[in-house]
Amino acid sequence: MNKKLKTVIVDDEQDAVEFINSIIGEYCTSLEVVAKANNVIQGVSAINDYKPDLVFLDVEMPNGTGFDLLAQFPEKNFDVVFITAFNHYAIKAIKFSAVDYILKPININEFIEAVNRVVKKRSERNTHGNENLKILMENLRTSLPSRMAIPTADGMEYLNPRDIIRIEADRSYSWFFLNGGRKMLVSKHLKEFQELLSDRYFFRSHNSHLINLKYVKKYIRKEGGYIEMTDSAMIPVSRNRKDLFLAQMAKFKG
Repeated sequence: MNKKLKTVIVDDEQDAVEFINSIIGEYCTSLEVVAKANNVIQGVSAINDYKPDLVFLDVEMPNGTGFDLLAQFPEKNFDVVFITAFNHYAIKAIKFSAVDYILKPININEFIEAVNRVVKKRSERNTHGNENLKILMENLRTSLPSRMAIPTADGMEYLNPRDIIRIEADRSYSWFFLNGGRKMLVSKHLKEFQELLSDRYFFRSHNSHLINLKYVKKYIRKEGGYIEMTDSAMIPVSRNRKDLFLAQMAKFKG
């Protein structure tokens, strides 16, 4: 019989704590709730006392944030699933760092899926979780995170977005074309990366292409319009995106 993962719940809303506890009791037999807390101080104490494998952590609490709690643990020997509101300022940093999160109001199916990802990761002795939390803490210190966690077939890769020349859709996958002629296949939709990189110099020129304006070499008007990139790729421009692309390039400072 597999050992259950010791679990701590930290949320300032008692109703949310009890709801999470009930979901775990009914659907997540691989977890055992060993402590509940309603603020940062109680949460730090519970983690120190019980040495959990997994912490469900509310982002916003009255006397501090979930990130304040994490800052108390330089060596994070536990996995974290954040509980947050969709419009929270940190949601992009969380996504950028490939850390698990659940949106409020909590959806039971999404909760179970997050738990399954953690259980699978731990069963595979995946060591990326702590690195992802480290990157999250780094990214929260800046409005433009400098490292992006990308799940790959054999683990996780950490990229500086500035090194991405372009991303190309391949059904439900995405090809990353990087500096140095390297490319990698990622099992995520292009749309997810468009949302993450929207405040960088990335532009969706076509349904299948997201380009970094920093690497645009020239625009070619013939045959409906093409963008030549510095890696010699010829990227199509959708008719309804052409004027916006030219406007973006006109104000692009590099």
